[in-house]
Amino acid sequence: MRKAMVVSQLRTTEVSDPRVIAAMSHIAREDFVPSAQRSFAYADRGVQIGEGRALNPPLTTGRLLNVAHVTKDDNVLLIGAATGYTAAVLSQLAGSVTAIEQNPKLAAMAVKNLADNDNITLETANHATGWDASAPYSVIVIDGLVEQIPQSLIDQLAPDGRIVAAVMHDGVSRLALGHTAGAHVGYQYFADCGACSLPGFEKAKSFEF
Repeated sequence: MRKAMVVSQLRTTEVSDPRVIAAMSHIAREDFVPSAQRSFAYADRGVQIGEGRALNPPLTTGRLLNVAHVTKDDNVLLIGAATGYTAAVLSQLAGSVTAIEQNPKLAAMAVKNLADNDNITLETANHATGWDASAPYSVIVIDGLVEQIPQSLIDQLAPDGRIVAAVMHDGVSRLALGHTAGAHVGYQYFADCGACSLPGFEKAKSFEF
């Protein structure tokens, strides 16, 4: 199933980075989902993992990592570690990975699943606050669909850093690549692509009278 995912989903789209393809070919995605969901691990859709959360479709993960251009020189912050799948993929690409998960039960699963990875540090913290103790990060990966990207995360990016996420833009889930420009980030939306909602980034609701 893993080979079929690479051939039918990644290679047929714009996932062209051979290191991303190799990493996603190597990591067993089925090991990061509940047993009842293992047969769906490589389907082109989100996979439920409990606690009201789901793993992003493989294509979404692949396209985000493809444009992030992560190398062994990078110190990466992953927001929304869930059960650890994307952290495991990133461990193949990056020098170091700090993975944040705000749900304690999912964080405990991730710790167990990532026990053999020596370049990943997993912290339980609110997604939107990131992890300033290990900043600055050359790359930030937000592993889910968000309504906004807060300044608290942007402040943890290194100069010339980059950030990738699925962002709800004009009512559509769009994949975005951002590059730092001083204290701000300029974003390029490069694809419309399905993604699973990540809590902690909701916009305040406005009221009209």
